Amino acid sequence: MEATAEGQSVSDDTRQTETASVQSPARASAMSRFLGAGILPRLAVTLLGVPCLYLITLRGGLFFLILTDLIIILGLREFYALMNAKGYRPFEALGYFCSLALSWYAWKQGVVIPLVLTGSLLLIMIREVFRRDMSQSLAHIAVTVFGIMYIGWLGSHLVMLRELPASLGLDSSAGQTMGARLVFFAALVTWATDTGAYLFGVALGRHKLIPRISPNKTVEGAVGGLLAAGLVAWLCTKGITPFLTPFAAISTGVFVGLMAQLGDLVESMIKRDVGIKDSAELIPGHGGILDRFDSLLFTVPVLYYYFRFFIV
Repeated sequence: MEATAEGQSVSDDTRQTETASVQSPARASAMSRFLGAGILPRLAVTLLGVPCLYLITLRGGLFFLILTDLIIILGLREFYALMNAKGYRPFEALGYFCSLALSWYAWKQGVVIPLVLTGSLLLIMIREVFRRDMSQSLAHIAVTVFGIMYIGWLGSHLVMLRELPASLGLDSSAGQTMGARLVFFAALVTWATDTGAYLFGVALGRHKLIPRISPNKTVEGAVGGLLAAGLVAWLCTKGITPFLTPFAAISTGVFVGLMAQLGDLVESMIKRDVGIKDSAELIPGHGGILDRFDSLLFTVPVLYYYFRFFIV
């Protein structure tokens, strides 16, 4: 009996030690969770990238167009790599050409954009006629066109938003500054959504949002992203967008936050279908260009048409 009691005592002590060792990670500080989730690389990229974006956006013109084209080229490269991994064979050269043509005509505010879109579709279908393997003709055409529309056309709205005042006849320096302000607003609110969702998700995330698409996203993170978007949009009325009322800014910010998270989920859906976690490893802590700009591909077009028809 003594041996049994002693053995039980040792067993209880061992069990308590194991329980303590199992529970200790759960009591990890918020700082350790942030560090473990890669907050430092994200912070470094933000501190380096935001000033560069600010200077190029403020300069505008050809410099901003080249920056947009670089985002489109790298984004398409990652998208086509995903499609190749899935077994599709898009016409990459045509995709690059048509997407860049869209961005350049968007910069010039030309009326030939419908011509570019129509010509792109015709060229892609004609090119497929001459492919020997016709087993996936519809898929090859579809993913090529989708890449042009998803990255080339939606991405071109960055240029369209920057040049919106000029396209409406506001060619003065004030108009040029306003174009930069619109881009700043879009970028700040979108990235506030991403940051808020990330921080709230790491610190408070318990309930999965859509686990079949993105197992790491939580309802708490989504709510935090919307709150951060509304807050930053309201703060923008103090300097960047004084032409927005506080109510208009907050409501716009929350809607932009919603679109930003939907854009992120769409890219996650594509990667989930392909079976790849990150579109690339170009940006430390963020993955590839698509992982960083997927939300902007949704928010910038929405803001462009909102500002064009209701504000400017």
